[in-house]
Amino acid sequence: MAPLTPSSSYSFSLRLRIPNRAGMLARVTQAIAEAGGNLGDFSLISRNRSELIRLVDIDASSADHIQTIVNAVKGLRDIDVLEIRDRTFQLHEGGKISVESKLALNNQEDLAMAYTPGVGRICLEIAEHPDRVFDLTIKGNTVAIVTDGSAVLGLGNLGPEAALPVMEGKALLFKKFAGLDAFPICLDTQDSQEIITAVKQLAPVFGGINLEDISAPRCFEIEAQLRQELDIPVFHDDQHGTAIVSLAALINALKLVHKTLAQVNIVINGAGAAGIAIAKLLRRAGAHRLVLCDSKGIVSHSRNDLNPQKQEFAVDQAGTLADAMVDSDVFLGVSAPGVVTVEMVRSMAIDPIVFAMANPIPEIQPELISDQVAVMATGRSDYPNQINNVLAFPGVLRGAIDCRAQQITPTMYMQAAFAIAALVSPQELNPHHIIPSAFDPRVANAVASAVKHAARVDGVARR
Repeated sequence: MAPLTPSSSYSFSLRLRIPNRAGMLARVTQAIAEAGGNLGDFSLISRNRSELIRLVDIDASSADHIQTIVNAVKGLRDIDVLEIRDRTFQLHEGGKISVESKLALNNQEDLAMAYTPGVGRICLEIAEHPDRVFDLTIKGNTVAIVTDGSAVLGLGNLGPEAALPVMEGKALLFKKFAGLDAFPICLDTQDSQEIITAVKQLAPVFGGINLEDISAPRCFEIEAQLRQELDIPVFHDDQHGTAIVSLAALINALKLVHKTLAQVNIVINGAGAAGIAIAKLLRRAGAHRLVLCDSKGIVSHSRNDLNPQKQEFAVDQAGTLADAMVDSDVFLGVSAPGVVTVEMVRSMAIDPIVFAMANPIPEIQPELISDQVAVMATGRSDYPNQINNVLAFPGVLRGAIDCRAQQITPTMYMQAAFAIAALVSPQELNPHHIIPSAFDPRVANAVASAVKHAARVDGVARR
């Protein structure tokens, strides 16, 4: 297996005492490089005639790799490691978001308007005209990010407390990319009906609901019932965000190999929330030849262990993932590390497209097949073509809330994908650039505009 590329997710700092002699820093950098670390910033903390104190930032590929690099530096004669700081843990200290007042509240006059008695007039206005709640409170710009912690990233059932850092991060991204105020709601229950009840009871505060990291198949039931019973948009990002960005990337990848969705044979590995949603959206977009696989192989009519969501995509073919990939044009992985081999990729059709989106370790490492595929994409930020949900969910909720959509429809998902794909011009499109950057300032606005238009076409927009 090829070694993983170091990334900022395993970034750390070393505070070092170094003799003030020529060549000493070079010894440090050489040791880090030989241990496979990527050097970042250097800071000079202090200096005197005999020694320097320096802070060195380094990217590693895992916790074990961090220790290997530290041991390499500690092994240098005359170099003292004074402190080791995990930069990712430092970033999360105290949480990543806060609530701030929009008002200065400088005097009694301000207080009388913002709170009692003036606020009573606002309460009466909303009681008489309920839609005014969107204009006169935070509801018109606020999203609840709801989880039960049952499927946190690729880490499993970690519970609500351990899910909180992810939900905080999601809130940060909503604010950064779409200007939406979002708040994490981590529920201490994994009973589907209790979750549904809790969200319904919280809904008066929020303009939209983003469901997150809830295990399948429970997530399907929860989303479906909330969509039916609430009159604000409900969006399950693990399903639909992944599907939107995958479709956008695939649209552009297919342009490079001169194939169409209707022509290609597509294998999706992973039949949970993301895999099912991708299959549904690809089918709606025109894909006809879809084979879905899970940990037991092809989702086939011959199996008697399929839930209703998988049954919808069952095929006559039976066998393993390797069997499914023979002569396929596209592989989309939302499953587990290392489940695809070089031989499986070689069995695919000419100019294969491989999206290995398992995180943090993909289904197959790009270095192993870089010369075997026409287009390669992953879920990681340190490789080209990152399939990142942040391209979708901020704009989708921004658009849905702005037009006061009662729900989010499949047409809105489709149009969001088309909008993302269109941001890569024909001149820019190449095997290493099939999708916009997460930091492209055009993305959220383009997605929001597409979503609003689709909502009006579908008749679910209230303004």
